[in-house]
Amino acid sequence: MSTMQPVLALEDVRVVRGDVAVLDGISAQITAGRCTALAGPSGAGKSTLLRLLDRLEEPTSGRVLLHGRALPSYDVLEVRRRVGLVQQAPVLLGATVLEDLRTGRPSLSEDEARDLLARAGLGDQGLDRLTVSLSGGEAQRLCLARALAVGPEVLLLDEPTSALDAVAAMSVERVVRSLVAEGLTAVLVSHDLRQARRLADDVVVLRAGRVEEAGPAAESEYLAGAS
Repeated sequence: MSTMQPVLALEDVRVVRGDVAVLDGISAQITAGRCTALAGPSGAGKSTLLRLLDRLEEPTSGRVLLHGRALPSYDVLEVRRRVGLVQQAPVLLGATVLEDLRTGRPSLSEDEARDLLARAGLGDQGLDRLTVSLSGGEAQRLCLARALAVGPEVLLLDEPTSALDAVAAMSVERVVRSLVAEGLTAVLVSHDLRQARRLADDVVVLRAGRVEEAGPAAESEYLAGAS
């Protein structure tokens, strides 16, 4: 996908569950400062690959590298700090917006919290607002802000808009685009090919646990099938 040094890489990775190879000989690179989409049909192994990048799952064989070092050589908490994850459905952990932001970084100041909210497109929200009162789109953007609070290099996004309506989904997409424009690296799992075309610089297409296609999103035959 690029001659630049990858921030994350997979080398001949296999994940076997029982006698089924969920991922089978995956080699791929995630380039810094770009958005890489993991695309492909349901059951292709996209979410499993994403979990490997955050050490939520370990490969059966092969290696996952962060800046050229195998992930197990890092402390797992350091990996989770450097590689953040935003899940499909927003999970809020604090009673108020500020409490939620502080769950990953208790020392976060109120000024820092406001800056994070602004980056996530929530600059008009009060820090004392109850999280139960947030809409789905606001909750997902708060999850983005919370993931940013620890200063990750990479943000993993697992179907981050699939539970949202169209308006809320577009607001989350705008945030992701702005974060990548600021230099953050993003890895996006999406079944929505049009969304992948809008957001991704690069794409890795999986089918039946293997890489079918990898390269610039603008040249992807798979994404070109999006209507």
